Amino acid sequence: MVEKSIRIALCSLCFILCHSFSALAAAPDENTQLKDEDSFTVDPVLLHDQIKYNMRKSLDLDDDGCYLQPGKKESIEECGFNTTVKTILIIHGWTMSGMFESWMHKLVAAVQRRESEANVVVVDWLGLAHQLYPDAVNHTHQVGQSIATLLDWLQEEVQLQLEDVHMIGYSLGAHVAGYAGTFVKGIGRITGLDPAGPMFEGAESHKRLSPDDADFVDVLHTYTRGALGVSIGIQEPIGHIDIYPNGGDVQPGCSLGDVLSTAAAGNFVEVMKCEHERAVHLFVDSLMNKDHVSYAFQCTGPDRFKKGICLSCRKNRCNSIGYNAKKMRTRRNSKMYLKTRADTPFGGYHYQMKMHVFDRKKADDADPTFYVKLYGSHNDTEDVSVDIADGVGLNLTNTFLVFTEEDIGELLKISLRWEGPSDSWSSVLKHLRSSFWSWSSSQNKKVLEVRRIRVKAGETQKKFTFCAEKTEISPGQEVTFLKCRDGWEVKPRKRLHY
Repeated sequence: MVEKSIRIALCSLCFILCHSFSALAAAPDENTQLKDEDSFTVDPVLLHDQIKYNMRKSLDLDDDGCYLQPGKKESIEECGFNTTVKTILIIHGWTMSGMFESWMHKLVAAVQRRESEANVVVVDWLGLAHQLYPDAVNHTHQVGQSIATLLDWLQEEVQLQLEDVHMIGYSLGAHVAGYAGTFVKGIGRITGLDPAGPMFEGAESHKRLSPDDADFVDVLHTYTRGALGVSIGIQEPIGHIDIYPNGGDVQPGCSLGDVLSTAAAGNFVEVMKCEHERAVHLFVDSLMNKDHVSYAFQCTGPDRFKKGICLSCRKNRCNSIGYNAKKMRTRRNSKMYLKTRADTPFGGYHYQMKMHVFDRKKADDADPTFYVKLYGSHNDTEDVSVDIADGVGLNLTNTFLVFTEEDIGELLKISLRWEGPSDSWSSVLKHLRSSFWSWSSSQNKKVLEVRRIRVKAGETQKKFTFCAEKTEISPGQEVTFLKCRDGWEVKPRKRLHY
């Protein structure tokens, strides 16, 4: 039964992806648009039948709003457009159904609740987006041009301040926002929610969302993993800050197990879009949980971040994600990373840990796996497996990242234990231990030593050192480390020359 479910899920995924990108093979270059931008001659002012600007009045997207119509000044008054507040445009992407998807309802409602006085406008280009993917891509240029015409018109009629405009675009909608920013200079902010990858990856900056399109461009990348030769979300950094939750790869809650559990209800399409849409839900979370801010940290790549190396907030190296992101423009490397929970609130807590592991007795081939447990003033964690990609280095300082889903409060103590491959296997098969007594005894003679664990909390930037009375650790043995005065290594003072 499970095998059958797996086959069904994978077949559904292949169907969706193949349908999405079926025309890519015919394109001369998958990273460029099929038509030249100058080939569009349609006046965007005349596109109101295909591109609508729905100014929201109700939290229910099914209720009719009011439509801003470029060229019809009376629509500005009818809609109650207010130039003294923010103007937020929400732009959807390619669609298979031809209708607004569930994420749009959630995002629009969250924006309205957070910014109750703002002009919230839904850019409806469903008719142009509900086509083969390459055709929808070709329409992004003229939709962006139409938005630019709307903004120019509002500037002329009611002196709209472009610095108060924030465009939020999902998937293809992110590149639509980029085109709008190309045609109208001075837009305050564009947020790209997992901007589409196919036909945009590696494209010139004026043919996709780029930092030139607004005063501040922030991007969330949640699906950069390749499938059928393409990545649904763009992989390259294209903003002033580019945030890659969980490396922009596998998102918690979107694993095969989660897919199968949801697939049992027959909701295949929603399941397959889980990772792509996670960018939207992270943004919604940032709107709804402003007291539970998620932080991302600058890093050159996901592997270094997993080692816990990149948890610094010095010189603007960290930022809150989503709606709460702060404007940051002067930066060579725009990539930032964080880990998240599987469900809202998505934010968690990052700890960098450093420990020097000494080989004491017959442990040179131990291949240890360490487990830590954090004890806090509010909560304690379960045992957390220490993930060190290249394995634990003996007689070396090991740096690693520990992520907790709950706020444990002030960190009070840490317990540490380790197991080798044979010990882990034996723990599963405890009832066989007696048969291998002599063998197990030789394994248990292996001894490692950890004298102290240095900790840095990413969210608070506080540093602590934890020491243990008994520093030698045998497999399966648990050692407790308590706070001690031995601080982090500091730079030595300059020597005085006499």
